[in-house]
Amino acid sequence: MAKLPIVGRSAPRKPNESMRLLVVTVIGVMLGFFIGISFPAVSITKLHFPSSIVSYIEDKNSALTAQAILNHAWTAARNAKGNDTESSSDTAMKIYVPTNPRGAESLAPGIVVPESDFHPRRLWGNPDEDLPFKPKYLVTFTVGISQKENINRAVKKFSDNFAILLFHYDGRVSEWDEFEWSKRAIHVSVRRQAKWWYAKRFLHPDIVASYEYIFIWDEDLGVEHFNAEEYIKLVKKYQLEISQPGLEPDRGLTWQMTKRRGDHQVHKETEERPGWCTDPHLPPCAAFVEIMAPVFSRDAWRCVWHMIQNDLVHGWGLDFALRRCVDPAHEKIGVVDSQWIVHQVVPSLGNQGQSEHGRAPWEGVRERCRKEWGIFQTRIAEAEKSYYEMMGVPPPNVTFVH
Repeated sequence: MAKLPIVGRSAPRKPNESMRLLVVTVIGVMLGFFIGISFPAVSITKLHFPSSIVSYIEDKNSALTAQAILNHAWTAARNAKGNDTESSSDTAMKIYVPTNPRGAESLAPGIVVPESDFHPRRLWGNPDEDLPFKPKYLVTFTVGISQKENINRAVKKFSDNFAILLFHYDGRVSEWDEFEWSKRAIHVSVRRQAKWWYAKRFLHPDIVASYEYIFIWDEDLGVEHFNAEEYIKLVKKYQLEISQPGLEPDRGLTWQMTKRRGDHQVHKETEERPGWCTDPHLPPCAAFVEIMAPVFSRDAWRCVWHMIQNDLVHGWGLDFALRRCVDPAHEKIGVVDSQWIVHQVVPSLGNQGQSEHGRAPWEGVRERCRKEWGIFQTRIAEAEKSYYEMMGVPPPNVTFVH
């Protein structure tokens, strides 16, 4: 008797197919649970499974177990999390100090040295023992060899408290070695340049920050009646931030303000010709010294240096603008009468000019000086006008003698 076929039942599965399905199901459930509970901060996209896992699923003869697969997953997740932590740690460990000088933000503040000086140092020994004595003040002269003897007399008026810096406009440096003090001085030689060209490039405020006062003097000054230490005492006594010695009335005098007064130690204001001063507290009646022999405090020089124009080398007009760097200017700018000098009016720098169109070299230099004065006055007036317009306030109505 024949057997009837059983309807609605599929053929029985092979044992290998059943095992494969079971393994895939177990792996999926356990892997999902394991990742969700144990690695909440790890992105699943960062889990890179080794090819052996895939091959296990595809290869029925693979000997890997479910535990081995989970071990692979654990390793991959741990590596991914470690990389993220390491990257975050590297970022946190980088140094960035916005208050450091520009360009040095990536340095720890303790290693930053923003200032320097002109103190010579040895090539041997302990650095801490290089400077048993540090000068307090700096005096600079812009010189040519023709004024060698005059500068020698001037330097002798400055004690060891003063560092000496010579700017040589004629390139002749070695000839100064006959003076013992010259062997200790700092020499800078660039041909045919003026005092304010050197000052802008070699007297940056961060370079001269260790000096309380900076003297920036011409070479043609008679110093018979001058003593630098006494001068400093008077500058401190009268709290002058910008000053100059009084000038002998009979020689090289342009302004009444810089004329020596025999009955004063210091004066800070004067009377000029009618119409020259719109305000008795403004130049040239007050808040004014000339550029031949100015003396600046450290703080005043930091401001003045920034006002010096890079392309204007003679400094004409700068004397009328110095008042912008101290406040109140009519009290902190003055002339020291009891320590006075003579302006000898030697046009040695003028002779470094070039003869053109049949004119003497000094004539071209003088023409450039006058031209620079006009350029400087225009620049400062336009700069201040732009500032006041930006601030929305009317500029002060101040005029000066040109």
